[in-house]
Amino acid sequence: MDKYNNRETIKKTSFWSTFFDKTKEGKTKFSYRMKRWILVISIHLFFFLSFFIDLQMLEGTLNGSRFLGFHMIDPFTTMQVWLSTYHLPINMIIGATTIIIVYMLVGGRSYCAWVCPYGILSEIGEKWHNTLVAKKIIKNRKFDNRVRYIFWGIFLGLSFTSGYLVFETFNVVGILSRMIAYGWSIALIWVVVVFAMEVFFSRRAWCKYICPIGTTYGMLSKVSALRIEWNDNCDSCMVCHDVCFENQVLEITKAKYKKQIDEKDIKTEYIMGNDCTLCGRCVDVCHADALKFDFRLKSLV
Repeated sequence: MDKYNNRETIKKTSFWSTFFDKTKEGKTKFSYRMKRWILVISIHLFFFLSFFIDLQMLEGTLNGSRFLGFHMIDPFTTMQVWLSTYHLPINMIIGATTIIIVYMLVGGRSYCAWVCPYGILSEIGEKWHNTLVAKKIIKNRKFDNRVRYIFWGIFLGLSFTSGYLVFETFNVVGILSRMIAYGWSIALIWVVVVFAMEVFFSRRAWCKYICPIGTTYGMLSKVSALRIEWNDNCDSCMVCHDVCFENQVLEITKAKYKKQIDEKDIKTEYIMGNDCTLCGRCVDVCHADALKFDFRLKSLV
């Protein structure tokens, strides 16, 4: 992408061009999308190799794993286990606490963009969906993103009332993670169904409206140290809104807020919405360099 000479909107940009950025000097570098895909693929390659050749580096799946012997347990999985069994083994407490501390540092929903394997499929489906919308074959359907909290409560309630981890039956993230590590199963059909829903019905529907894993990590976002920082170079071109599937977190970039910001003499502001996945797509397309990653605790380091 050449954001300094083009407006890199979804309609104007090919999917593969989004893996590379051009600097002001004309040099080509990896975009944040490329960096994310490399990290996600690398994580799951380690899961695969740890099982098939006993690498013993990153063992297990995203629900529960060990990294060099240290336990890591998904917080939502931990809550399901506690509500369904009324008991938590000490290794689950340690593993969940470790993960919570990590994501308080690197950003709550960064899990969705930088770790989740379904995120890669969902981004491909997003491109297909947007192409179909542009050709007026389907409609672009949007819903209140707060519905995610209803699904979050429903799945926890089902664990409490049934004694089972009901969500894991529908968890496309867990299904894909287990498939990569241990081999495919018939549950892959459900992943295809969800993917088709995102392509033909609603853009990034699983990630945006349903997945309680992302919702849980989003709850850590308010206190997370790594954030996207906005500055007053912003000219409200709205390209960042176009590429962000959680663009409600980018309200500050709208022109109607420009006067309020100027009156208060605000030069910088952190994007604090719980829904931000820190995917970096807004940074990749911002021609004014008004958005960047910032570590809020750097002054203490």
